[in-house]
Amino acid sequence: MRKRCSCGDIMTVKLRTVIYSGKVEIDNVPIYSCPSCSRSEVFPEVKSDLTGLIGQLGEEPKKQTFLFNEWNEWANLLVESVIGHKMPDLEQVERLIEERIDELLDLYLIACRLGDEAWKADLNKRLSQISRRYTLT
Repeated sequence: MRKRCSCGDIMTVKLRTVIYSGKVEIDNVPIYSCPSCSRSEVFPEVKSDLTGLIGQLGEEPKKQTFLFNEWNEWANLLVESVIGHKMPDLEQVERLIEERIDELLDLYLIACRLGDEAWKADLNKRLSQISRRYTLT
């Protein structure tokens, strides 16, 4: 999972800790990092969820820690893919995406049968998070 940096080198995805307002640690945030110029940017598929989480914290948050992979399906899939590896393995991520979509769709069918609107909304949100993807290179 790579992209070209503005300096010309290749950026890779790493799971990092983002610190907000000096008090809040958000662990397991997928970040593109460049080894040459040290430029970093949030993985585009998770950016809106990270912004949403930070927005919920407000301007004067209390000291706390979050696991971003509990908030975002992409981050969760990347955390699972790095088990035993230093960085996300593309083949592993693709397999995990397929498995997770199947699992979420099965759960969605159950939620529909039960008429559980809150559960359906949560599952729909998770499916939309996974669908926010562009070509992985």
